[in-house]
Amino acid sequence: MKAKKISLENAKQDKLFYFVANVIIYRNSDKRCLILKRDMREKVHPGKYAVPGGKLEWKDLDINNPTRENGDVLDFENALEELLKREAFEECGLEIYDDLYYINSVAFIRPDETPVILTKFVASYKSGEVVLEKGGFTDFAWVNDEEVKDYDCIKGIKEEIKKAIEIMSSNS
Repeated sequence: MKAKKISLENAKQDKLFYFVANVIIYRNSDKRCLILKRDMREKVHPGKYAVPGGKLEWKDLDINNPTRENGDVLDFENALEELLKREAFEECGLEIYDDLYYINSVAFIRPDETPVILTKFVASYKSGEVVLEKGGFTDFAWVNDEEVKDYDCIKGIKEEIKKAIEIMSSNS
């Protein structure tokens, strides 16, 4: 029987996580990546440089409009791509291409005790001018793998920028 709603009723409490995805936006014209400085009011990593991203939310899974019915299972294809395109636009006003290249993942516990699974990708810049989300970010920079070392980034960002540039340079 197909699901009629999204519910936690049958979920196992010890298997619940936020699902978060980040995207490094790579600009091919100068081989630089975008970093954003998080607002000091953020719960996680306030004031640190990061990259766009966000949580997958139940509203992203419109139970009445799955992209495919797979027997009794409702599929939502390209949910990750759509999440990252939306977050890139909301957080910095940029459009990215659909093709995502995997960087890495990390599981962590937030200071408010929420467990998180974070997946990280790189995608090519498509269009737009950087316009920072009010209340979310206070500064930005387009950096290469050397310039990023001059910024106070969340741990891992500097290495991920380097890997993103390597991936995108080998794909162009």
